[in-house]
Amino acid sequence: LDKSSRFAAASGTTAAGLLAALSPDFAHGQKVPPGDARIKTERVEIPATAGHGKINALVARPASASGALPVVLVIHENRGLNPHIEDIARRLAVAPDLLTSVGGYPGDEDKAREAFAKIDQAKAREDFVAAAAFASKISGGNGKLGAVGFCYGGGIVNYLATRSPELIAGVPFYGAAAPTADVPKIKAELMIVFAENDERINTMWPAYEAALKAAGVKYTAFNYAGTQHGFNNDTTPRYDEKSAGLAWGRTVALFNRALRA
Repeated sequence: LDKSSRFAAASGTTAAGLLAALSPDFAHGQKVPPGDARIKTERVEIPATAGHGKINALVARPASASGALPVVLVIHENRGLNPHIEDIARRLAVAPDLLTSVGGYPGDEDKAREAFAKIDQAKAREDFVAAAAFASKISGGNGKLGAVGFCYGGGIVNYLATRSPELIAGVPFYGAAAPTADVPKIKAELMIVFAENDERINTMWPAYEAALKAAGVKYTAFNYAGTQHGFNNDTTPRYDEKSAGLAWGRTVALFNRALRA
């Protein structure tokens, strides 16, 4: 199904039909299949002593890689390491699963949200700090770390910028702003992505931007016209192909410039 046909399906009269139309279509959105011969993947366990004790992650790297490569941490939405985020990780590098402490992504989006709501968020932040430290030192890496996150994960990217000295470049997609008082701690370059129709996140921006400017943080910000929160997720009807493609191209360009030099 293309985007328009998935929207059209939502006009059905049954609740089941509406739910199906709004549910993620992981197979349709997949860009890099799990068995793609161009990459190698493995599951790793990252110690997180200040968090939940450990956090599991998917690690992907080019199968034919020679020499050290930059590493990018991929941080999921509020549903854990689901197939969509795994697909993004196969395009980049390391994707932790915050649902590790409650058994991992359960294979069902509603159950994943329920599990996510039970997570201790103070410990969750420490899990991601540990994951960033791990990723920056991973075998085969060049020691330069980037991070990209979506929704909840976008907020974690902003947070990591205040906590993780390893982070060189971060791209938060429609994520909550970092605490204003902590902005002067940011050393990473940020590219901040907004959806036009996303009031909760967008109302945070004026104060966040003022703090970034006052602290001399290097940043750019893009607000994509006509989009909704979640517009990069190509498994849902909110997906905006044109804006997502532009935002993703800018993300990769930033990482190539900041992490490969």
